[in-house]
Amino acid sequence: MEFGEDKRNILEGDEGAQQRALYKCMGYTNDDLKRPMIAVVNSWNTACPGQFNLRDVAQSVKNGIYRAGGTPVEFGTIGPCDGVADGNEGMMYILPIRDVIAQSVEVMTLSHQLDAVVLLCSCDKIVPGMLMAAARLNLPAIIVAGGPMLAGVFEGRKIDVNQIMIGLGAYNAGKLTKEQYEELEAEACPGPGSCQMMGTANTMCTIAEAIGLSLPGSAAIPAVNAGRLRVAMESGIQIVELVKKGIKARDIMTRESLENAIRVAMAVGGSTNLFLHMMALAFDLGIDFKMEEFNRLSDTTPYICSLIPASNYTMEDYWAAGGAAAVMKELKSILHTDCLTVTGKTVKENLKSIRNKNPEVIHPIEKAYDKTGGLAVLAGNLAPDTGITRPAVIAKECWKMQGPARVFDSEKELFKALAKNDIKSGDIIVVRYEGPKGGPGMREMFVPMELIKGMGMEKEVALITDGRFSGSNSGLFVGHICPEAADGGPIAIIKDGDVIDIDVEKRTINVRLSNEEINNRLKNWIKPKPRIKEGYLAFYAQVVKPACEGAVVGVKK
Repeated sequence: MEFGEDKRNILEGDEGAQQRALYKCMGYTNDDLKRPMIAVVNSWNTACPGQFNLRDVAQSVKNGIYRAGGTPVEFGTIGPCDGVADGNEGMMYILPIRDVIAQSVEVMTLSHQLDAVVLLCSCDKIVPGMLMAAARLNLPAIIVAGGPMLAGVFEGRKIDVNQIMIGLGAYNAGKLTKEQYEELEAEACPGPGSCQMMGTANTMCTIAEAIGLSLPGSAAIPAVNAGRLRVAMESGIQIVELVKKGIKARDIMTRESLENAIRVAMAVGGSTNLFLHMMALAFDLGIDFKMEEFNRLSDTTPYICSLIPASNYTMEDYWAAGGAAAVMKELKSILHTDCLTVTGKTVKENLKSIRNKNPEVIHPIEKAYDKTGGLAVLAGNLAPDTGITRPAVIAKECWKMQGPARVFDSEKELFKALAKNDIKSGDIIVVRYEGPKGGPGMREMFVPMELIKGMGMEKEVALITDGRFSGSNSGLFVGHICPEAADGGPIAIIKDGDVIDIDVEKRTINVRLSNEEINNRLKNWIKPKPRIKEGYLAFYAQVVKPACEGAVVGVKK
């Protein structure tokens, strides 16, 4: 049975007395309980800067709901910071948390039989978790982002938090003094918000707007800008309108709107984590979506907006130029413009009032950086079920690279080699057993890539892994290699010295071994024992689906 199929208002009639009494003891009035009961799902906390401002944002949302004739019912969910978890065992939990968030919103909303949801979020796994919850619930729903933090300033140039790890690599290589490094730390993050680059957080907030589940122009408003509170109130007002009109999440989130969102992500060179989250969202929507379809969309979508880490343009520049809405305006000829949005209008109707305010930041299609999108799916005998990369952040001269493998069975092993400067120019670094099952949890290789960049080797080596990467990474990398090593994929049998070929333009990744040699090695492969044997991660490792299927924990309809 679908939620809502046999739903009654649990607050009505004599049989609703107990539920009304329980609400009344918290101060709700009879009038409050006759209004639409709207969940305000808040990931606010003081552990993650991206969620830090959401208490104020939530109040504006609640004001808007009440003003429009609804009753806000606020509850919280967890919301960790990828940056705090980077480079340590905490990162094993970050991707699995996405599904916990989706499940917690689903459980709380259904147990209280609420009428609609406003989902407050900003960061990497929290936004997709909320999108997945909206898909499952199929209620009227709006995503309200907390917004990106302002750029820092170091030695006269704008910087993002990403520069700290790059600075560590430079400091370790003697290119930065201790005083400079300490100044960099102090200046990188001048205030709260999601990280300043087109990383996973801002990619997914852009996705939420492009898919039609956030108000136009809202995704990139800086966290400290008063516009963030205004759009929060407008979202509270609009959710009541969606309830009145009976517009639900799946009326908005369709195959066509998913394609629109993916095209926008391609056009801005978004994070590689997009692949995981869009496949997971398609799963929860019951849409059969294949990894290969990303290349179809990328091949026909120009790359028109280059932001940190691919350029020096910041999220503030992106917002001032018009953000996701302005990108959609430039792409309108290749979008499904009849898709419905939370405004109650179609994409086409929304775009009538939108303009690109800075063509230097968001290029017109005819002046695109590249004729194809900033993300790509690769395949070959090393990744039979695909791997992913991000052409937008790879220097063109590095799109094709071959070299001997340097194999590491964990991120930690690679750290040790980097600390000893034991990586040579031309190496193809292989980090395995870091996939969803093998990690478990699919850690991102953010720190190693930034250390490599700080050492000045980002154009000299490549890093491939069955783990993943941060949306702030740049350089030649291939992640999400499937099947992963823990599932007995070819990456499990690569040896030091095996020659690996990567060709981003041709979308291929291969090891120079015959099929016979690969099969012989796989026959002799012994699966390692699980690293984690208890708790949530042990459970996750047993039930999670492959990265090429979104690394979801769920049951198909």
